[in-house]
Amino acid sequence: MWPTVAGSLLGNAVLPGLGGIIVGGATGAFIGKKIKENSMSNPKVFVSFDYDYDETLKTFLIGQSKLPDSPFEISDWSIKEHISGDWKAKARTRIKRSDIVVIICGMHTNTAAGVSAELTIAQEERKPYFLLNGYKDKTCKKPNSAKAGDSIYKWTWPNLKSLIGGAR
Repeated sequence: MWPTVAGSLLGNAVLPGLGGIIVGGATGAFIGKKIKENSMSNPKVFVSFDYDYDETLKTFLIGQSKLPDSPFEISDWSIKEHISGDWKAKARTRIKRSDIVVIICGMHTNTAAGVSAELTIAQEERKPYFLLNGYKDKTCKKPNSAKAGDSIYKWTWPNLKSLIGGAR
């Protein structure tokens, strides 16, 4: 709504009268629609990773999200403090705001209580998720809360774009 109002005010300033308000309002509505389409075209991704071992992998994934042809956006909502207090409530809030959850799997992910808890929250909130192989030349492990049928997918740019798009 704000783009329509702003467009109407600007239209009236440029072309005073009803015509300026109508043209400005229509332009503002069009711009507002385009803004909404752009924000909908890039899903918000929550990234879960083993903070002790795989933080660099999360940084790499955030870097990929900034590429011009990236089909997703990542807000770094990582919980920076050690597991204590209300961190699960914070994680749940952040996961609920996301469209999809990416679980980066490393060599110690099966022992990462936080990753397992975040995956459980994603499952409870019915968020789509997938497991991403963090290291191509090492054996990566699923979090303990992963389902038996959950696959760990190779981390390639074309594969990542497909997975974000729902190919699983």
